[in-house]
Amino acid sequence: MAHPRSRRARALALPLGLALTASLGFLPGAATAAPQDSAPAAAASTNGPLLSYVVNTTPDHATVGQVQKAITKAGGKVIVAHERIGVIVVHSANPDFAKTIRTVPGVQSAGASRTAPLKASGTTDIGKPQKIDRLSKSQLRSVATAAKANGEEPLEPLQWDLPAIKADQAAKVNPGSRNVTVGIIDTGVDDTHPDLKANFSAKQSANCVGGVADTSKGAWRPWDPDEDYHGTHVAGTIAAARNGVGVAGVAPGVKISAIKVSEPKTSLFYAESVVCAFVFAADHGIAVTNNSYYVDPWMFNCKDDADQAAIIDAVGRAAKYAQGKGVLNVAAAGNSNLDLAADKLTDSGSPNDSTPVERTISPKTCWDVPTQLPGTVTVSATGVHKAKSFYSNYGLGQIDVAAPGGDSKQVPELPAKNGNILSTVPGGDWAFLAGTSMATPHVAGVAALLKSTHPKSSPQEIQWLLKQQADNPGCPTGDATCTGTKQINSHYGYGIVNALDAVKS
Repeated sequence: MAHPRSRRARALALPLGLALTASLGFLPGAATAAPQDSAPAAAASTNGPLLSYVVNTTPDHATVGQVQKAITKAGGKVIVAHERIGVIVVHSANPDFAKTIRTVPGVQSAGASRTAPLKASGTTDIGKPQKIDRLSKSQLRSVATAAKANGEEPLEPLQWDLPAIKADQAAKVNPGSRNVTVGIIDTGVDDTHPDLKANFSAKQSANCVGGVADTSKGAWRPWDPDEDYHGTHVAGTIAAARNGVGVAGVAPGVKISAIKVSEPKTSLFYAESVVCAFVFAADHGIAVTNNSYYVDPWMFNCKDDADQAAIIDAVGRAAKYAQGKGVLNVAAAGNSNLDLAADKLTDSGSPNDSTPVERTISPKTCWDVPTQLPGTVTVSATGVHKAKSFYSNYGLGQIDVAAPGGDSKQVPELPAKNGNILSTVPGGDWAFLAGTSMATPHVAGVAALLKSTHPKSSPQEIQWLLKQQADNPGCPTGDATCTGTKQINSHYGYGIVNALDAVKS
């Protein structure tokens, strides 16, 4: 299993017999970066660790400007101000910064977005994902021979997940529109991969790490191709081209973009980066975002904690802004086999950027972000036999739809003989992975097909269609964890998404 932090923990890399595994200036309404030479006020304390904060204000020009002045007086340095949503990203070494800034008129919430100092974040090794084995050329040739005879992509015989949601049939009707882009908020995407480069949109890609979008060439690529394979794998499931090279995506005709939010070395997904990502997606014509992660360092952010409440507020504002701009946000439910509708849950992995402390939380007041934000499509994972994957979180009223995410305990027939999801990884290779991280891009792909078929539909309408067209297997006999009805239940929500219905609707 991959390391238990950000939603790279939602991807389980598992080996298999085939050796595959798994402006300067303040413009009204704009997100403005602060001058890099601005210094904290001399009167403020700087004896604490240098942390990053999100300060959430009334979203208007005058208030944001006044709060920025107060931030400087309190020993903070403004990194970027998203005026449209009233979110300001700040760095400060004043241990009383948050407490002080919360008293400023116009500030509605404020808190640290991390527990580890900025100088340590991104350099401290707190666990790495396991290395994955790549498919050799000889293995590729052996599988490709049979595929060619059937008119399939070379590795398509290993993709049991495509027929599971009728994506193979859907591609023959409508592979998706080039006017639709899915933004992959993740660890970056290797846009040079032969299965991805034809569909990759560089002009809609960026590196949002730290909270300011960097759109320079290649900034969106993974920090380390051997470790940061997650976003590239997600990309292939969504829109790997049908080009006779490797695998096929659910929506092989749409475009994909990368919005990198993972810190280097630790691959943590902090609030300031995710806020930047949602705002960037909203302002760059992206139709769907794929979110296979949770916002670190807290698996669940509790509203009765001032810092965590500020994280919910900041990311929630950004996600809502994106939705208002026509973006549908799709997110993974998680890999801990938790009932997200339970009264109480145990979180023993937070904060994951310093020393975790076991705590009992209530999902009603402590949210998995962005998964449980209003308007987000929450996705659970299934295996080849359509049963909920053993690791997948679930919950009546919490799961919207389900999709193939892989399950080593549900094994398909030959030639695949592997229950996980095959997709692209950096370096022009392919690998099997499992997790709700892998289920989510199937839903994002189907959502992209729906947007292609109904280009004027709102995010709410696309979500409604996803649910209406989903096929619900119903609760398995004797499984007490599955509650609800044949139409809506805790394992599948409204059901497993259907790509064919999406292009025929």
